[in-house]
Amino acid sequence: MEEVLHACAFEDNYIWLIRGTSPSHVAIVDPGDAAPVLAALEKRRLTPVAILCTHHHGDHVGGVGDILKVYSIPVYGPARERIPTLTHRLADGDRFSLPELGLDFEVLDVPGHTAGHIAFYGSGKLFCGDTMFSAGCGRLFEGTAEQMHTSLSRFAALPEDTRMYCGHEYTEANLRFALAVEPGNPDILAYRDQARAIRQQDLPTLPSTIGRERRVNPFLRAGLPGVRQAAEKQAGRALVSEVEVFAAVRRWKDGFRG
Repeated sequence: MEEVLHACAFEDNYIWLIRGTSPSHVAIVDPGDAAPVLAALEKRRLTPVAILCTHHHGDHVGGVGDILKVYSIPVYGPARERIPTLTHRLADGDRFSLPELGLDFEVLDVPGHTAGHIAFYGSGKLFCGDTMFSAGCGRLFEGTAEQMHTSLSRFAALPEDTRMYCGHEYTEANLRFALAVEPGNPDILAYRDQARAIRQQDLPTLPSTIGRERRVNPFLRAGLPGVRQAAEKQAGRALVSEVEVFAAVRRWKDGFRG
């Protein structure tokens, strides 16, 4: 049975362990730190068959080298980013299989957070790194607002029951901002209460779903009149396009302290 396990790293990173048809084999997604991964593998008696990297930031690839000292496995990642440990360099539309897991993945180019960021999509699951978070999105460190808006629009077009696994536990903070943008949104209010209860048990709020994100994530809702009005009020001017609305909401979030 397919299952996605996790290991926690640093303050709020999730390293995903994808289990497929074999209960004893996994693929590792974005191992920023080797120690929690190696501990989880030993505790659960799991054998890794591959490492999947979404982007080059150290909190997502920093542990790859130490894992490779223990396991000789392929490393899949973005063709347009410098990650020395990659064995398979991937770009938009590429597909690959992990036979030991019985799983196939499609690669999506999703620049914005970094210039060459990719996501992995398959079996109803999306591993999106730091491009999208639950109720949020990544900062624009290397890409443009237009690129990020396009990337998020690609995610929003996926089936609504797609399960979304991102790189960080930012959900509660993101929901506080989402409520500043749409204070009357009942889906955000309900999700805030649910996320609070989940975190009080020290459990991940993830995975989310694309359907939920369409309802609560302000960065997927730039085309809605209420979000546009809130962004225009914050920006102090009229905003002509969805990209301008998105950019204004992203700048608002960058300085948000709520």
